[in-house]
Amino acid sequence: MSGAPFERSLWGGLLVNRFTAVLAAIALTIVAWNIYVSMHNHGIVAGRVVDAAGQPVAQATVVLWVLNFTTFVENARTTTEADGRFTVINSSSHSIQLSAEKAGIGRSPRIVVRLYFRAEDVELSAPLVIKGSE
Repeated sequence: MSGAPFERSLWGGLLVNRFTAVLAAIALTIVAWNIYVSMHNHGIVAGRVVDAAGQPVAQATVVLWVLNFTTFVENARTTTEADGRFTVINSSSHSIQLSAEKAGIGRSPRIVVRLYFRAEDVELSAPLVIKGSE
């Protein structure tokens, strides 16, 4: 008998090599992340505004603040619909804050929203709650 019966070819050794498998997994993760980012980077921030009793607030003003190097500056404003829903377009930062206010009802505290990347589309899980009087 000559040679080992279970010799692997060079390609077979490279394909099952742990080093190659790790590099392939990293490359696949990078490709998947870039596809996700390209499909979710429109800068859309959506949510709801409610009063202290949990009822939707129509025609409330929602302000989007973006981080400008060291401080937050106002970037956009929108008003809520009859059901308290709002949509802000063109958020261009990875660190934003939102607040809402309506004359006669009060204002909400600013909430901080951290995003994974610039212009990430986000739907707020909790509504902005307007409390107190102005």
